[in-house]
Parts: sequence; structure tokens; C-alpha cells
Amino acid sequence: MGLRFAYGARGKPALAPGNAAPAVRFNFANSDGRALCAVTLGRELGVDLERIRPESATDAVAEDFFSRAEVAALRALDAEHRTRAFFDCWTRKEAYFKARGDGLWLPLDRFEVSLAPGEPAALLATHDDPAEAARWSLRELHPGPGSAAALAVEGHRWRLQCWQWPGGPDGSS
Repeated sequence: MGLRFAYGARGKPALAPGNAAPAVRFNFANSDGRALCAVTLGRELGVDLERIRPESATDAVAEDFFSRAEVAALRALDAEHRTRAFFDCWTRKEAYFKARGDGLWLPLDRFEVSLAPGEPAALLATHDDPAEAARWSLRELHPGPGSAAALAVEGHRWRLQCWQWPGGPDGSS
């Protein structure tokens, strides 16, 4: 018997009831020939992966999608760090809303994440429910040069294990 899938109210995929491991949760992201798949047992999660494209990291995009505090933090950075911080912010936000299963129904300016270089990935504030931020952990992932990625997991005290599939896009194994 193969795996059967179900979808949440906003389209988040999950294993359908009746599968052998109903507590398994997963999420997937891909960008520019790379892919990330995250799997947990009994915890919601979300993952995002983006190719860093400087032409996309504009003030106009940040103003449309980031909170006021995130825009201010981004503008305070020197040009050398701004593009990376933009994509760190973007992937952290997308990982969080994917973990919640809200898709783009959750406005991206209604919660804040860390973005300063050297600052650990964190969900700093959730404006609609201030207690919500404490429910989630964020981690920066390192998928390779020219990419940014983040993982959001419900709860704390979990251990991250990473594997790379042999034969990645750069030919490495």
C-alpha cells in the first residue's frame, strides 16, 4: 500500500489518516534546482529555500511584505549585508507560515523574525497572538552557496539532523 496524502484547509499537505505513521509531519521547498525536505514526528514544521537574487531584494518588496520593524532593521544594515539579510528574513517568514499551514493567508507583516547578520534565527513577535511566538523555533539552514533557507518547528528541545542526497546540483555527493 502506498502513501496517501490529505490537504489542510489552506492546502498544506499531510499524510492521510490510515497511513502507518500518522504522526509523521513533513514539508518541502525547492528553488533553482535544489530541494529541501523536512520531516518530524508529532510536530508541525515548515521549510523554505530561496536562491539569493539581489535584484529581488528591494526596499519596495520589503515594504510590501515585511513588518515595519523588519524594514527598519534591514535599512540599518550596510549594503554588503542587506541582500543576505533580506533573504534570511524572507525564508524565516515563509518557513513559519508554512509550518502553521496558513499559506499566504497570514499577512507577512503580522509577525516578525530576526534578520541581522550573526543573529540566531528567531520568531520575535506575532501581533495577532503574542503568545504564539513562544510556540515555535526557527533555524537557519545552509543549503549551499547562493541560497538561503530556514526551518520552523513547533516547540523547542528538538535536534536537527541533516543529510545531503548524493549527486546534488553542483555534482557533489
